[in-house]
Amino acid sequence: MLKSEKPQVVETLNAVFKQNSVVILTNQSGLTVAEVSDLRNKIRNVPATYAVTKNTLARIAIKGTPCEILDDSFKGPTAVAAANDPIAIAKVIADFAKTNDKIQIMGGVMDGRKLSAADVKALSALPSMDQLRATLIGLIQAPATKIAGVLQAPAGQLARVFAAYSKK
Repeated sequence: MLKSEKPQVVETLNAVFKQNSVVILTNQSGLTVAEVSDLRNKIRNVPATYAVTKNTLARIAIKGTPCEILDDSFKGPTAVAAANDPIAIAKVIADFAKTNDKIQIMGGVMDGRKLSAADVKALSALPSMDQLRATLIGLIQAPATKIAGVLQAPAGQLARVFAAYSKK
């Protein structure tokens, strides 16, 4: 990397650390190009970003961000995954780590709180935001449907009574 490119890389990483609610660090030594491409494609669908970083540049970029508590975690070949949906990105990385033992979850940060590898795996076990929204909507709609049914029942009963009298 040219010396003139480094400030731009630091600026880009700093924006990633500031703008995303969750950042997950992984050690991906030993992954083939095809495996990394597969992981990147899965992460893009979240939507999220995934990039291998130079540790010294990441340490510079992390200054003044909520992710500053990860400063000591940048050791060895490190990749940064960042997103605004913490559950979705954690699911993608944890699922990939289950099928490929070459990638290791090192930890992360969510809303200024440091996460261990176990925390990231626990986060991946939670239902997704879409599943939570569907459950919440279902819970909200159920009482409304029951109320509508109760209110319509007397009118329906009256209609059946009138229909029976008219047949006589």
